Amino acid sequence: MKNSLFCLVILLSFFSCKNQESSSTSSEQTSEKIQNPISLAQWSYHKALFAGEMDNFDFIRKAAELKFDGVEYVNAFFKDKATNTAFLDSLKQVAAENNIKSLLIMIDGEGNFGELDLLKRDSAVENHKRWVDAAAYLGCHSIRVNAFGVGTPEEVSAAVVDGLTKISLYAKAKNINVIVENHGGYSSNGQWLADVMAKVNLDNCGTLPDFGNFCVKRENNSNWDGACVEEYDRYKGVEEMMPYAKALSAKSHDFDEKGEETKTDYAKMISIAHAAGYKGHIGVEYEGSEKSEEEGVILTRDLILAKLK
Repeated sequence: MKNSLFCLVILLSFFSCKNQESSSTSSEQTSEKIQNPISLAQWSYHKALFAGEMDNFDFIRKAAELKFDGVEYVNAFFKDKATNTAFLDSLKQVAAENNIKSLLIMIDGEGNFGELDLLKRDSAVENHKRWVDAAAYLGCHSIRVNAFGVGTPEEVSAAVVDGLTKISLYAKAKNINVIVENHGGYSSNGQWLADVMAKVNLDNCGTLPDFGNFCVKRENNSNWDGACVEEYDRYKGVEEMMPYAKALSAKSHDFDEKGEETKTDYAKMISIAHAAGYKGHIGVEYEGSEKSEEEGVILTRDLILAKLK
């Protein structure tokens, strides 16, 4: 009888421990679920900004009003102010007052790192240095650059590797990352861009995967104008870029009646990012025309939040 009772006690203790272990494991798995912070890309309000209906300071305040954690600037909206410390100080002050983090600056119009001509490529490197300095001054972690170039995939790749290496070495001393977005041409080929990253092989040079920019060829061979005639698989592309990702852009255009983006499966994209261990900001970048800019921003924000639950 005593032996039977003893065995029963041992068995009950064993199952109790197993249940506690299972509960603990479940709790740990739940706590490990990634809840990325959400940021707002300035391009989402490009119509209002270009029209003069909003300025850079209004944009920061709008981001705070809409409960974003940080902002991603676009240099086109303060193109002549990279070295204007009075302006940058004001930008920092408004961001601090609104508890908004300045995360990165997207750089356009300063030359292409894929230029086969060395003088033009080095000019692009020099032009980007002031934006590295501006990003560091604002407390950003990165500048986003372009990998445009005309030539064979191999020729442009070699040029981009050279240009990125030069600007990344300069940026490293400023504690700034240099990140490349899939932004048309060869850069919208995930495998091509991942190969470039592997060749640069610097810890402050990475990618900014965008959910929507995967047109690798347009009918008139331009970067943006004309109909897309060849598109890279967006899920494959994001997956290939994620090992190097230092930011993530949730591009949106149109939504269905359920609030889902019509061209991109956000749940799948976020799952790909989480599988790669990405814990950084997910940036809202609305680029549609059917909704107002603010409506599109809110729909995109809410869609991301729904998929993070």
